[in-house]
Amino acid sequence: MKICTDATLFGAMAPVKGGERVLDIGTGTGLLALMAAQLGAFHVTGVELTEEAFAEARCNFEHSPWHERLEAVQGPIQRYCADSQMRYDLIISNPPFFTNHSKTSDKLRRQARHTDLLPMGDLVDCVDKLLGEEGLFYLLLPYHAVAGVVEAARMCGLHLIGQTDLRGYRHTRIKVSALTFSRQMRHCSCRILTIYQSHRVYAKASEQYLSPFLLRFA
Repeated sequence: MKICTDATLFGAMAPVKGGERVLDIGTGTGLLALMAAQLGAFHVTGVELTEEAFAEARCNFEHSPWHERLEAVQGPIQRYCADSQMRYDLIISNPPFFTNHSKTSDKLRRQARHTDLLPMGDLVDCVDKLLGEEGLFYLLLPYHAVAGVVEAARMCGLHLIGQTDLRGYRHTRIKVSALTFSRQMRHCSCRILTIYQSHRVYAKASEQYLSPFLLRFA
């Protein structure tokens, strides 16, 4: 799976103020975990199902400047949830989200994109167990799936407090949404973020988020 702009922007906008214990569910090659560490998280655990992606995440963690604050765990999040006594300040996830779409013959790509091994109900249940009382759950989803997930989260006592809808250009439709949930009910802040001003030129808002992470801005 290539690293896409949506996921990178999602990681750059993560609500990390510094000092948090962070869990990245479905870390893949470790992108979001690494970004959380760069933003100042105290400790980041990345849980990944597939052995291949886990090996890459562990290698990336070991060779990063924040290796002492990063931990890679291999296995399903359901098992990790059952075994762990940890409570996290922030849980982040860019989960597989396709349900009824045609599936690629590539096994690893299929696992990364489809919900077969991580149904959304399982994800929300795990977050409910692992999230601290004052913690935040930060999730990236296709826009069309938002309403269903917000309702599933509400049933577990997790309330939507922030929603950033991402679109490529001003004239294009919203594609994905970055959602923030809390156990405390409060006013929900909603906004639309346009990624590109023109072809290969970032809009000012997205550039501000991405500039600390992309070498093109160095």
